[in-house]
Amino acid sequence: MEKNKILVTWDFTDLSEYALAHANKFAAITDNEIALIHIVKKSKEIEEASKKLNHVADEAFKKYGRRPEPIVKEGTIFTTISETASDIGANLVLMGTHGIRGMQKLTGSWALKVIVSSKVPFVVVQAPPQNEKYENIVFPVDFKTENKEKLNWVNYLAKYYKLKVRIIRPDTNDEALKRLINNNLLFAKKILDSKGIDYDISTAEGSDFPQATIDFAEKINADLVLIMTTKDIGFNDYLLGAHEQKIIANTAKVSVMCVNPREDLRKFGGFN
Repeated sequence: MEKNKILVTWDFTDLSEYALAHANKFAAITDNEIALIHIVKKSKEIEEASKKLNHVADEAFKKYGRRPEPIVKEGTIFTTISETASDIGANLVLMGTHGIRGMQKLTGSWALKVIVSSKVPFVVVQAPPQNEKYENIVFPVDFKTENKEKLNWVNYLAKYYKLKVRIIRPDTNDEALKRLINNNLLFAKKILDSKGIDYDISTAEGSDFPQATIDFAEKINADLVLIMTTKDIGFNDYLLGAHEQKIIANTAKVSVMCVNPREDLRKFGGFN
């Protein structure tokens, strides 16, 4: 039976090294294979890039005892990464990114544009792994029905780690929103209880829920924040800053798993 793969985006920077370190952290327990994807703008660049990427793969084998498959393709980061993930049967993509900075938050918005094109979840990192395992997971719950899809990935992670799911909910006085949030909380509790997964629930401090989520993650030294991206995200979301941009490019440099809403995964179920 062919193993699942973890795809690591590679641009020959320290951030790529961080992503590869996280990928090996996952692979050490899931026994997944790893592939590296480097994208060039012109086909004439493929040969030279392939030589460099093969050298990276050789060095990775020396360091981790696992040689990633090097892949070089002509294309664009906004479509080629997700296409490659589908082509090789990857079930996870690891990507390094800088925090939000500069004139127009370019790095944060670019990362989000790459992520939302994919059916495969992304784990976005800004720093090397701090802990050996992904066990302390922040799980924000708001009013959106897509929250339920994240539970598939809690179930996936729980196959390999002894999780502590740290649910955080927004503080709101809006009764309609409270009902929707409570419904999502009840569903999450039902699933987590049925799977025997440990969890607790906290209420965010302040009205800025994305920032409160990151503050909470930093306070508890979380290994991972698990979020959904905005369904049918549009130009204004990129321009004005979708909530997930702030979480993805957080200043605390906490790793973030981003799951995109999928029409084919509307019912709860585990991933293989």
